[in-house]
Amino acid sequence: MEKNARPKKHSLTLKGHRTSVSLEDPFWQAFREIAEEKDLTLNQMAAIVDAERGIQCGLASAMRLYILQHYQSKLSKISGAE
Repeated sequence: MEKNARPKKHSLTLKGHRTSVSLEDPFWQAFREIAEEKDLTLNQMAAIVDAERGIQCGLASAMRLYILQHYQSKLSKISGAE
């Protein structure tokens, strides 16, 4: 993993408005993979995360937490199947 993984801004459209979100490349890659699994665009996926987050959680943090929860859920299903 690259030590200098600085967040990169990407533009998204939520509720008809453009916004930018800064995430590190590995998070953007994971977010894209999850969206593809669910047959959603990045904007649609971000809208789901945005709708579910609390007002005290920023969108970038909510996206990171969503990604973490997604992969933890997959891991627990694998672990439970053994």
